Amino acid sequence: EERRLRSDWAYLCRYRAENASAAGRPAPQAVFIGDSITENWVLGDPAFFGSAFVGRGISGQTSPQVLVRFQQDVVRLHPGTVHIMVGTNDIAGNTGPATDLQIQDNVRAMVAIAKANRIKVVLGSILPAASFAWQPGLRPAARIRGLNAWLKDFARQERLVYADYYSALADRAGGLPPQYSNDGVHPNRAG
Repeated sequence: EERRLRSDWAYLCRYRAENASAAGRPAPQAVFIGDSITENWVLGDPAFFGSAFVGRGISGQTSPQVLVRFQQDVVRLHPGTVHIMVGTNDIAGNTGPATDLQIQDNVRAMVAIAKANRIKVVLGSILPAASFAWQPGLRPAARIRGLNAWLKDFARQERLVYADYYSALADRAGGLPPQYSNDGVHPNRAG
């Protein structure tokens, strides 16, 4: 993993074979791109995904990594819609400190690329989390609420669909309740 991070920081090779095999087939209705939450969605509900709905989540990824692979993992597949869900790992600092503005700029860039290629956009909210097991001491709930307010407003301004998972899943403390998650970050089947 250390060597891959040095040689393929955005993990461009992860879906290379699947993307190549999609050439010549009908375009998917939607590509879902993001981090482990998106990746686990595919694993948790494989019947939903297939030729019409394609999953392109990678565990641990931050918005700059998703942006780097957006062209190959979304645009080249020619979907009608892209579902973008990023931010959790940026807040956790997985690739170093990230400001809210940096996260917003990466989302803006993905939306601009999608629109330039006539791909409709669904912006998924950042899921609730009161803490991250891999970043003890970090309390992300307030920052997640703030970024979600920005995502919702940005979606309205850009006439995008905003998928508000946060409101449906958050507890009073801004966390992901145990009935919807086994670790407080990733939704389980009920979530």
